[in-house]
Amino acid sequence: MDEDISIINSNTRNEKIKNFFIQNKKYLISAVVIVVLILVGYFGYDDYKTGKKIKISESYNATIIDFNENNKSQTVDKLIAIVNQEDATYSPLALYFIIDNNLLDDVATINNLFDILINKTPLEKEIKNLIIYKKALFNADEGDESRLLNIL
Repeated sequence: MDEDISIINSNTRNEKIKNFFIQNKKYLISAVVIVVLILVGYFGYDDYKTGKKIKISESYNATIIDFNENNKSQTVDKLIAIVNQEDATYSPLALYFIIDNNLLDDVATINNLFDILINKTPLEKEIKNLIIYKKALFNADEGDESRLLNIL
């Protein structure tokens, strides 16, 4: 008798589980599809960001390697494009390369590039403060004291 009751209970439990899946089939399928779409979207976006970072790094490296006095204007254009892409790693490097090699004489253009780095590029607070400091040092020779204080 106990065996019969346990068999009936297990059959009832199995039937309830089966009925639950049958009644909620649409919700379960929707949940699985949503989870799969979220995972595909997450990994797809991560792939996109990684590919974009690799493309910027290849562009920066090729520009630096190809640099010589004969193609200064091309180098400047490519480096300004890298700064405008607002990458946290390569945008500051591109601007520093422009400054270190005196590729641009226009102080206003260089200050605009600094502003892009400071205001638009997603940087850590310490790095952003260093860029602000470097901008102040860059402008120290030509600016008056009030202008330098505005930069800081």
